[in-house]
Amino acid sequence: MRSRLLPGSATTLVALLLAGCNPSSPVSNASGTPSGQAAPPANTSTASNAAHHSIPVGAGPQTHYTVQPQPSAGSCHYRYEKGEPIEDPTCNPGAISPAVTQANITTTICRKGGYTGGIRPPQSVTGKEKALNAKSYGYTGRMSDAEYDHLISLQLGGDPNDPRNLWVEAPDPSHKANAGVNNLKDPVETKLHTAVCANKVTLAAAQQAIVTDWTTALSSLGLQ
Repeated sequence: MRSRLLPGSATTLVALLLAGCNPSSPVSNASGTPSGQAAPPANTSTASNAAHHSIPVGAGPQTHYTVQPQPSAGSCHYRYEKGEPIEDPTCNPGAISPAVTQANITTTICRKGGYTGGIRPPQSVTGKEKALNAKSYGYTGRMSDAEYDHLISLQLGGDPNDPRNLWVEAPDPSHKANAGVNNLKDPVETKLHTAVCANKVTLAAAQQAIVTDWTTALSSLGLQ
């Protein structure tokens, strides 16, 4: 038996075929979701993973360090949280050392006898980098009061001399002039290191927390 098209349906079918549509396929609504199906929640695991910041990987410890080029003068800008200076994430997204992993923390950053002293670049290199980076940030204060800081500290597996991981950290608001380097970020790094070595948090979580905002790193991990 031959099927009959209802009045007007032939015209509609031809229009759909000319448009390249499959009349049996569900029609999508404005959100791109097929009609009759609920739109996926905005906070899916895929969206969350895409939003997760990927930290660059540096060259790791070197037997011979050289002065690294710095961002152009005035191109980096401090942010401030409760008066505390925060790095420019464009200039300094951080960089991790490939020599430190979760699997080897007991023989690297957590080993007795220390790890950072043997991989730290010499002052002859970092002193020149610091002067250049101060211009990058437009820092005009006393150089002796500012720290050329590893955003991800060496004790947390930060890269020793990657320019993405080093910045001139201006003094805290309560810092006294000519008092030398003494800031509130250092105790945060030490507490994170202790937590990592005690297996309270993962190395990756600690690194991520410090590059996101060192002033909230401890509270974000439930360590404060």
